[in-house]
Amino acid sequence: MNRLKKYTLFGIIFVLITGTLSHFVYEWTGKSPAAAPFFPINESTWEHMKLVFFPAVLYGIFMHLNLKKEFPCITSAVPAGILTGTLSVPVLFYTYTGILGFHTFVLDIAVFILSVLAVFAVIYFVTRSCRVSSSALLYTLTAIMAAAFIVFSFRAPSLGIFSEPDTEITYEVKETK
Repeated sequence: MNRLKKYTLFGIIFVLITGTLSHFVYEWTGKSPAAAPFFPINESTWEHMKLVFFPAVLYGIFMHLNLKKEFPCITSAVPAGILTGTLSVPVLFYTYTGILGFHTFVLDIAVFILSVLAVFAVIYFVTRSCRVSSSALLYTLTAIMAAAFIVFSFRAPSLGIFSEPDTEITYEVKETK
């Protein structure tokens, strides 16, 4: 097994474990304001995107530093994977809840797992193919997302993605005559 594949598999495991544990850090720290930008402070979809983003950023830095000489295309692959996986959280969550009309713990976990897999699938395949070369743009977008997590932890807009989901979503259907 080549080094890229090993780092990718270890990254999946690392992000699944640290992302799961990070779900509880804000509570474990007594709701510390220092923890708020990096760990979920409530059950909103936006806050759950942090479960993928920050562990993937940490591991992505490690992966980049250790593999960039052997795999130079990892420079653009890492932010591409991080952005793809992080944005997969709301896409998958709102898709399945829109279809079913409710959310469940089991499918929420599946969203997290699939999003982590998306991070590393993109990193692996973009690194191997070298088809993405706009790393400056990708790093800028990743930095903007990190800044948004920090700012919105303290001043979240009044949008649905920042609200905790209802235990059940109901849709009102009006009969027409």
